[in-house]
Parts: sequence; structure tokens; C-alpha cells
Amino acid sequence: MTRAEGGLLAVRVTPRARRTEVTGWQGAVLHVRVAAAPEAGQANRAVISALAEAFAVPQSAVELVRGGRAREKLFRISGRSLDDLRARVSGART
Repeated sequence: MTRAEGGLLAVRVTPRARRTEVTGWQGAVLHVRVAAAPEAGQANRAVISALAEAFAVPQSAVELVRGGRAREKLFRISGRSLDDLRARVSGART
């Protein structure tokens, strides 16, 4: 099995938020809030959609690698390096 090229991205998800948004970086972790509930994969699909929009890639380029049922997740964004991903999200915090 070949691995897709792309940056691996650590994401901390807050489900049932007022709105869906990428809130920024805290260290090496990107924080994302989603309005969807963590039921039947709804929150994961919302995170994929938010990441695709934030990084200007199709949803098919966003792959959940680990953490399907956890708040801490690992995503692979095909066609983007980690440096490129960091540069694309405004409101970066260290």
C-alpha cells in the first residue's frame, strides 16, 4: 500500500460549537471548532470540510489518519507540506 504524499497535521477538535471554524495554532496543534455533534461521524466530516476550505484543497485531499473517536486527531493533507499548511492559516499562535 502506498502512502499519499502530504503534510501530517495534528488537530484538536471541539464539537458542538456555535459555528464551524479553524481557530488557529497552539504550538504544533491546529484547533478546529465544529457545530456538528460527535455522532455517526458528523463531526469528522465537518472537520474535513473545514480543513479543505482553510487549505484550499478538495475534501478528497483531506484524510483522517488517526483519532476517529477522539478530540485529538491526525490528518494528512495531500499536496501540501506542513510549512505550507501553517502559512495558510491566519491567526497563528505559538
